[in-house]
Order: sequence, then structure tokens, then C-alpha cells
Amino acid sequence: MNVNTCIQPPQFLPLSPFYQQRFHLFTQKPQSLKPTKKSCYFSTTACDNSFKGGLFRVQKGRIRCSVSEVEEQKEKQLQVVKRAYPFHEIEPKWQSYWEKNQTFRTPDEVDTSKPKFYVLDMFPYPSGAGLHVGHPLGYTATDILARLKRMQGYNVLHPMGWDAFGLPAEQYAIETGTHPKITTLRNINRFRSQLKSLGLSYDWDREISTTEPQYYKWTQWIFLQLLKRGLAYQAEVPVNWCPALGTVLANEEVVDGVSERGGHPVIRKPMRQWMLKITAYADRLLEDLDDLDWPESVKEMQRNWIGRSEGAELEFCVLDGDGKERDIKITVYTTRPDTVFGATYLVVAPEHSLLPSLMSLSQRESVEEYKDLASRKSDLERTELQKEKTGVFSGCYAQNPANGEAIPIWVADYVLGSYGTGAIMAVPAHDTRDYEFATKYDIPIRWVVKPDDDDFSDSGKAYEREGSILNSSSSTSGLDINGLHSKVAASKVIEWADTTGNGKKKVNYKLRDWLFARQRYWGEPIPVVFLQDTGETAPILETDLPLTLPELDDFTPTGTGEPPLAKAVSWVKTTDPSSGKPAMRETSTMPQWAGSCWYYLRYMDPKNSKELVDKTKEKYWSPIDVYVGGAEHAVLHLLYSRFWHKVLYDIGVVSTKEPFKCVINQGIILGEVQYTAFKNPDGNYVSADSADLSGEINQEIIPEEKVIKSGDSFVLKGDPSIRLIARAHKMSKSRGNVVNPDDVVSEYGADSLRLYEMFMGPFRDSKTWSTSGIEGVYRFLGRTWRLIVGSPLPDGTFRDGTVAIDGEPSFEQLRTLHKCIAKVTEEIEGTRFNTGISAMMEFINAAYKWDKLPRSIIKEFVFLLSPYAPHMAEELWFRLGHSNSLAYEPFPKANPDYLKESTIVLPVQINGKMRGTIQIEEGCSEEDAFRLVSQDAKLSKFLDGKSIKKRIYVPGKILNVILGPQNIKAGVR
Repeated sequence: MNVNTCIQPPQFLPLSPFYQQRFHLFTQKPQSLKPTKKSCYFSTTACDNSFKGGLFRVQKGRIRCSVSEVEEQKEKQLQVVKRAYPFHEIEPKWQSYWEKNQTFRTPDEVDTSKPKFYVLDMFPYPSGAGLHVGHPLGYTATDILARLKRMQGYNVLHPMGWDAFGLPAEQYAIETGTHPKITTLRNINRFRSQLKSLGLSYDWDREISTTEPQYYKWTQWIFLQLLKRGLAYQAEVPVNWCPALGTVLANEEVVDGVSERGGHPVIRKPMRQWMLKITAYADRLLEDLDDLDWPESVKEMQRNWIGRSEGAELEFCVLDGDGKERDIKITVYTTRPDTVFGATYLVVAPEHSLLPSLMSLSQRESVEEYKDLASRKSDLERTELQKEKTGVFSGCYAQNPANGEAIPIWVADYVLGSYGTGAIMAVPAHDTRDYEFATKYDIPIRWVVKPDDDDFSDSGKAYEREGSILNSSSSTSGLDINGLHSKVAASKVIEWADTTGNGKKKVNYKLRDWLFARQRYWGEPIPVVFLQDTGETAPILETDLPLTLPELDDFTPTGTGEPPLAKAVSWVKTTDPSSGKPAMRETSTMPQWAGSCWYYLRYMDPKNSKELVDKTKEKYWSPIDVYVGGAEHAVLHLLYSRFWHKVLYDIGVVSTKEPFKCVINQGIILGEVQYTAFKNPDGNYVSADSADLSGEINQEIIPEEKVIKSGDSFVLKGDPSIRLIARAHKMSKSRGNVVNPDDVVSEYGADSLRLYEMFMGPFRDSKTWSTSGIEGVYRFLGRTWRLIVGSPLPDGTFRDGTVAIDGEPSFEQLRTLHKCIAKVTEEIEGTRFNTGISAMMEFINAAYKWDKLPRSIIKEFVFLLSPYAPHMAEELWFRLGHSNSLAYEPFPKANPDYLKESTIVLPVQINGKMRGTIQIEEGCSEEDAFRLVSQDAKLSKFLDGKSIKKRIYVPGKILNVILGPQNIKAGVR
């Protein structure tokens, strides 16, 4: 057996760090490893006599270790000695205590005279991969806030649950044959276990899951309220259909014409779907943004998504081959009616309902081919500004109502059937997209707006701003807007159109009604039936809710567009509860967004079987005070939740117009920095400066120990002329840069992980993970532990109790403490967690210089530490002589008397000339100030050998020393 081929590098070993070190030592001399007979074992005795009898075994390409109980004990003892503090004992102890005593349970009935604080994380989806270290960033932040507010006397609601319906679980079920309910429960259990291991103070008694019938009963109830009010309806709409997944996908689930999950082709086709009329609330959704304490970028994204605009609908008559008007009119929407004379062609969307009537025989084949290509693109792809514009002539013309000109009708995918009327008047001189299109297809460009601040000229690009109107008069139509400013001209065109029947004023929105159906199994059933004889829709009775999801063995797509629920024949066939007539159930399910639209309300009253939420409880807990989650939910989730909340407000279920008072987006945590080198075809390294990345260049990941920094760049340690590319990527399994928090907790403890994630940088900024970086906060916690508990005993364990004494603290100790209290409190409340940790580090540095450690000082510091490192804080509190949790102890308040600076910077002049400064205490006497000047290395040299004629001292303001004639030393002239 070739030993060299069997042994893998240490980083791939399933070994503890202790054995990885031993493995590294003896694998430097592979000749000393000798395989034993009848096995693939290698004795380590030749390499490490201290581990006599220890064996490393090759199994499935990995080295595994077999050791005696004595050796295992040795390793455990060495690990204990190596630990900075015994987190491995402390953390399970206090997690067990919190769970047993339900420390963080919020009672169903609370004292409503106390202030409340409702802090919430955005609903997580429990994937099979579990957490990575990016997830706890937001969870730790909300936990710190929750712990602070409990100690400040607030009733705190800090719950957790699961957004567990949706496509990922269903796809996994299809691929493995495992029912999605089984995988979902398994994933939830894993997530819950990981979250508990981090010491997060959730009220697990309020845990909910969107997949539980007692929860989605109320999701279905909300749908029925929408249906009653005409806000839920069915319509034939173009959708993103993925044949491979067998379902409709939302726009955001389609990337470059394929499904985001699985990369399957997606086409656009019309289907009858359930829609929610979110557009009915467009103005309210827009107006109420102004009063929210949200990131301005998020509010702006919502404004742009809603996209309110004022303009006009104008009608263009379609012409036949002889130029005569046909009985067809195309209605266009424009925000610039002042440019109507500049319209030189029309564009209709490929899915426009009139298109079959607009195609000429000669162009029919080209148009149909173009329609097919457009159906494979998402709306986002079609409207991307940077993409090259494409289109095809319909073979038909329309008449511009302003000047009577016949203009061609084109089909182009940069116009969407879902926005406006699905048709536009194209004014290439004054719209960049139209200009690019007209230039490409040689369509006339007519300038009708002159800039106010510039001479008119054809600049080679569209002029999109307002100005003075020209070339805009017609005796035929009776419309003349020449010389008017754009705003005035637009009003005149709208008035003319309304008078002549050629159009009307119109407010439009980019916001579309919400497509609310998915051809999937794993989702909430929609609580309606269709009468067999008429096809009429009928809601099921509210008393019959929940309509539960039937058990299916085969939940694969049907391939026909019919949802998988159609296979549950006995479930589908039913009777209308009102008339008793035969009926069929709806077989589409609700989208994943449904359950997450209102979950925050259910946390207030999770076990209520009679109503969605008790009105008294809702009134007390609403709105959510702080809502933390990723910026990727800035539009859809937040917009949908606001829409449902406003509907519930209108029907009296909730008492506030908005659900989320303050939204905070945490940054993302990127994987560790990777260093990439480039090699030419000969295998030689080439610098990233000169590498031709389009040629035959191979990439190689360089380990960190072979890299050094040179200026602003990173280079090979062995050859500094080779510059490398250093980049951190978002964590993903495909890149292999995912860091499992379980591993970090095992190595450094949960408190270290919590502290490090908060210390990495500003909470809202993106940050790069560094495993070596966590060692810094781990050392800080170790120093904190040793300061308060004392140094470890010879066997690595620590004594009981603390080294704190009962003596009175000094003024300086109190001042150091209260400065820390003020800073930590201010920074937590401002979510500047990293600077709060810095303040605690400064305190520990100062405390190490004290001769004695007063118990009263340490007690207060432990409270400051507790939101960040709750396990250590609880243990220290216990060792200070307390038997109960500190979770509800009063959080310290800074005493302003100790925050005043007691030192003053005093300017010092010599003979009236400024020479420097000294630091003095308030009330410092002239003699003491002069003594400090005499002892100052810089100032004292001005006094050497000179007599003092006079001192002028203004207390706290200035000291001026007037010198006499220079002394003449004996024997020197």
C-alpha cells in the first residue's frame, strides 16, 4: 500500500484540532507509518511516543482515529487547559435553565400599564442545509434588543416561527420521494436546535408554522374576506410557466429565461389565475410610506415599484391597406402628452389582445416567431434598459390623432402587456428606448421639444426633459401647442383629447395585481369551489375552515398545467355548502408569500381558535417596534404584508394602518476571502495585472499562509511580483465557503459567535467572515472571565465564585463604569453593536489595572455584557451569589455626575508665547499647575537655567510664566 496516496491533508480530516496537530506531525515522515496486517491501520508509535497505541485508520479515503480511553481522557484534559473559559459547561447549563424555567415566555395576559417592545425577525424558511453563520447576524441583533428591553422594564414580545410552505420543499420531495411534510418537520427541528444553541431568547411557546392547519385556517379566512370585497378575482393573464417544475413562477423566480431553482426553461403563456387587487390600495401604500421609520432606500424601492404616474390615454385609429380607418382603435398611455406630434410609430406588446387583428398576411409568420421568443423572457429581462431593443413590423398602420399622419405599428418586447394599456406611442426624439429602436430600424425621428437652457440641435441622443414645444400644430385636428411649455402643453393636449373624444386624463401605476395562485401541492388550499353545472365560484363556509391539504403519494407535476391536487379525485369532488349542488374544489394553492403576510399578528395570540387575533392583545402589541431582515425583501414581502394589513384595518381586525413601525436591513456576511492566482499554458504564474483572462489562463486558489499584502494588493509570498485577486463571495454550497455555526459554537462557544458577528462592523453593512477574527472576541471573553473569576487552577479548571470584593469603589472606578454604561446603552439602542463591544473592551482593559475589583462595579458590568454574551453573564451573576436569572434585573443607568470630564487641557505660555499644554484636574492650584509644567519633558526645557520673574495663572484657562534674566553659571562667561 502506498501511504502517500492514502493520507489526505489535515483540513479534510474528521478529527478534533488536537488530533489534527498530531496527524500533521507524524505525516511529515510518512515512512514511519507502517500498515498493520489485515487492515489499513497505521501505528503512530514510531512518530509520537506520548500517544503509544494510538491508531489512525484509512477509511473511505479519510484518516480516522482509534484511541484508548486513556488517550481520550488526555485529549479532553488538554482541550480544557486550552479553553479560555469553560463555555462548554456554561452554555448547555443556562440553555437548559432557560428552557426549564420558560425564562423568556411572554404571558398571555401582561400588565398593559408597562411599555411594550415587539421585536421580530423576518420569517425564516427552514431549508435542509440548516443555518450558516450569515443567518445569526440579524437574530443576534434582535436578541440583544429584546434582552435590553426586558431589563429596562418593558413587556417584550420576541417570537420565532417558520415560513414552511413553498417550492423548495416540494422539489426536494419530488426528487427524493419523501413527503414534503416529513422533510419540512425535519428541517424545522434542525433550525430550532441550532437557534437554541445560540442562546436566543425567543418565546418558543408562541412558535408557529405556516404548514399547520390551525395556522393556515386564518390565512384562508383572510382570503375569503378579500373575496367578499372584490379584492380576489380570477382572470386570464400571461404568466411565467415552467413545464419542468409544472408551476407558474413569479417574475423574481425567473432569471435569464430559466427558473431560479433548477435552471429549467420558462415560457410566457396565458392562464386563468387567482389575482389579488393590490392596485386598489396603490395610493394608500404610497402615501403612508412617508411616516415610516424605514431605510430611505427601501421606501424609494417601494415607490418605484408602485410607480404612480399622471398622464393621458390617447386613441389611435388603425388603418386598412388603403389608408382608411378601420373599426379598431389602439389605446396608448403616455406620461408626456405634450410630445404627441413627435410620435412617429406605435409599439404594441407581443401579448397585446389586438395583435392578431393587426398582423398583415406577409408579416404574420415573423410576428408569430417574435411572440414565441418574447414568451421565453421575464418582464425584468424585457424592460432592462441596457439590453438591445428588438422588434418586428406588424404590417399595419395607425393614424396619429394630433396631425392625421399614418404611422407604422411595431411589435416589441420592451413594452409589457401588463403595464398601462400594453401599447405606447413612440416618440424617438424624446425617449431613449424609442430613440435606440428608431435608429436601429430607420424610423423617422421628429423633434418637438426644445430645451429651455440650450440651443436646439440634434445631439445624437434623445432629449427627455421638459422645454418649449415646437413642430406641434395641425389645422386638421385643431390642436396647436407651439411655443407652450411642456406642462402647459400637456394640459392642453389632455383637454383637447377629452373634448374631441380622442382620449382622457389618466393616473397609472407600474404596480400590477398580485398573481395569487401556484400549480403546486405544498401550499395552502384556496377555500373555494366551482359549481359543476355553471362553473360559478362559491366560497366555502368560514365554519368549515380549515380546508386541509389532502395526503398525496404522488405530488409530481401533471405536465398538463393542471395542479398536482387534481390527482386527489375524492378530495376535488365535493358539494357546494350553500346550494348542495355538485362542485369541484380549486386545485391551485396559495403562493409561499401568503402565510408570511400576516404571521406577525398571530404571534400576539397564537392559540386563539375563535379569531385571527384578540382585539385587546392586538391593540397593545401593535405595531411591531423593530422588524429586522434582509434587503432582498424590501419590496414584495413588505408590500404584500402592508396590503393585507390595510385590508384587515378596513374590516376592523387591526388597529393600526401600518404593521411595521421600524424596519432595519442587516448586511450580509460574505465567505472568507479567497486568493486567486493565474497560470499561463506553460504552468507559470502570471500577475493579475497582465493576465489575459480571455485567453488560455488557468486559475488556482492560493492558501492564506502563502499570501502577503503589498500596498493595496495581495501577492505571492514566494514571488511578490505575482499579484493575486482577493475576493469574498456570498456564502453558498456551490462555492464551498459556507461556515456552519455549529462548528464555531463547538470550537469557541455561542457567546463568542454572537459577539463576533456584532463586532465585525456596522450592523447594516456587508462584512467578510474571518475564522481567525473570532479569536479576538474569544480572547476578550476569556480575559473577562479571568478578571472576574480568577486565573485557572493547575488542571485547567476554575474555582467557584469570583475574586470580587465588597469594598466601596473609587471615584475613578465609578467613572469608568458609568462611561461604559452610557456608551453600551446608547449603542445598543442605536443598533451600533460593534462600538458597544468596543466600550466593554475598554472597560476590561481599565479594570485589569485596578488593585481591587469591587463587587458593585462588576455586577453592573455583568448586566452590560448580558445582552451580548448571555451565557457567560448568567454564570457570572450566579457566581456573584444569585440563584435566579438576570434576564429581568434592572439594566444599569448612567449617572451624569460620573460622565463629566474632571480633567482640563491647560494652555501654557512662556514669556507670552504658546509653548504647549498640560492636563490638570478641575480646581488645580497654581503651584500644582506649575509643578506639572516643570515635570513636562517638552515644557521644562524652556525653564532650565532661568529665573522665574512672575507667573500669571487664570484657573482652568491659562498659565503664563514670565522669565527673568538668564542665570550665569560660575566660571562661565
